[in-house]
Amino acid sequence: MNGYEPDFWHWWILALGLIIVETLVPGTFFLWMGISAIVLGLVAWLVPAMGWETQLMLFAVLSLVSIVGWRWWQRKHPEETDQPTLNRRGEQYVGQVFTLETAIENGFGKVRVGDSLWRAQGADAAAGARVRVTAANGVILVVEPVD
Repeated sequence: MNGYEPDFWHWWILALGLIIVETLVPGTFFLWMGISAIVLGLVAWLVPAMGWETQLMLFAVLSLVSIVGWRWWQRKHPEETDQPTLNRRGEQYVGQVFTLETAIENGFGKVRVGDSLWRAQGADAAAGARVRVTAANGVILVVEPVD
């Protein structure tokens, strides 16, 4: 034995640490590294003669495969929700009709939505005109006049 050789329980302690970090820094990145460390701890327990170089390489490969695999699976199976526009507030207003607070001149004006003012983009229209939101472009509501 030349120097330090990690034991199986070292990988389980690392896994616990990585999973704790995941709870503090969300993003499902450290979770998969923690799961890889759990798997590697199990492999190191079953094959105690495995050298630290092999363990480290296996941890890197398992981590990479699990993270890339999870990202690929997430893209192929997006999470369905009953509120798809929850964190996209502007998109929640698409299809609704509002009154212009300030005239749309040179393509831009302001529309009152509840207790706030939103920048509106569309064809020129006078203040007080009714407009329908057709899209949201970031924080700008794209509107068209209501006939």
